[in-house]
Amino acid sequence: MTTATSVLGTRFARGGALLRAREVGIGVVLLLVFGITTLHNHNFATANSVQQLLSGAALIAMLGVGETLVIVTRNVDLSVGSIVGLSAYVVGDLFKDHPGMPVILGFVAGIGIGAVIGAINGFVTAALRVPSLVVTLAMLYIIRGIDGLIVNGVIITSSNIPNAFIAIGFRTIAGIPWLAIIAFAVVVIVAYAMRSFRSGRDLYAIGSNPEAAALAGVPVARRIFTAFVISGSLAGLAGALFLALHAEVDVTGGTGYELLVVAAVVVGGVAIFGGSGTVAGAALGALLLNTINQALVASRVSAFWNEAIAGALLLLAIAFDRWLSLRVARGLRSAEGAHRDL
Repeated sequence: MTTATSVLGTRFARGGALLRAREVGIGVVLLLVFGITTLHNHNFATANSVQQLLSGAALIAMLGVGETLVIVTRNVDLSVGSIVGLSAYVVGDLFKDHPGMPVILGFVAGIGIGAVIGAINGFVTAALRVPSLVVTLAMLYIIRGIDGLIVNGVIITSSNIPNAFIAIGFRTIAGIPWLAIIAFAVVVIVAYAMRSFRSGRDLYAIGSNPEAAALAGVPVARRIFTAFVISGSLAGLAGALFLALHAEVDVTGGTGYELLVVAAVVVGGVAIFGGSGTVAGAALGALLLNTINQALVASRVSAFWNEAIAGALLLLAIAFDRWLSLRVARGLRSAEGAHRDL
């Protein structure tokens, strides 16, 4: 019994150490990419360049936080990019039609739009038992169609947006962009909730074994529904911040964010099969992907390589997670065998 327990504990310790090492490894790679690019182009390390890095990563990190909550439960949300585009345009259109509208209402509107779409995704997935991949992929196209009807070729420009709103996209505090500060606050709050509250820990239980979680009294459907609502709400907030950052939006707003967000989350150590990962890792993954993107630009390499690299990193991360899960499973079988021998 003692030997079996010892073997089992050793296996889990190794698996946990590998997962923790993933975030450290991302930090090391991030520093290497930044350092090598700086040696090649000294302007890459200027204050303005670093601020652009943080601002660009902030939106993906924020989307990654919501995506993490969903993926941890063995689901996925592919509608986040389309939510960004729709909320950005609707918020801009509200400012255009109501010039005196308070800035805060723009953010409220963005979050509200995302929450409604997230609630639909969550209801169909959790209550009607439709696979989230199908639900959110369909929602992606539905929202793009609605967005096209609303936009109808009209572009929201900076002249339609209050200066106070646009300022959020470029102002800094002690050299740190507002966008990065907002994203960091979201990461800290959600990370604390997932670690400290039962509702957050329930998400990991669902991802590890949905049937066992249900037998243990976890409200599986409610937790999954809530995860999708939070993911949609953060995507709506990111849409409003997208508008502030770019000061304009058209029908293409948020296009392609789906791959970047999923790649950032998985590269950041969130298991695509659910049950493990952290929002901090997802944020680091977002920062790494954006740094690679900007490094390619600074090195005058074709931007098409950005998607190729993101896809390659996503494939490697999934392969690593699969290898790790198989290794832990072999450890469990070995421990059970040792226990029976005793």
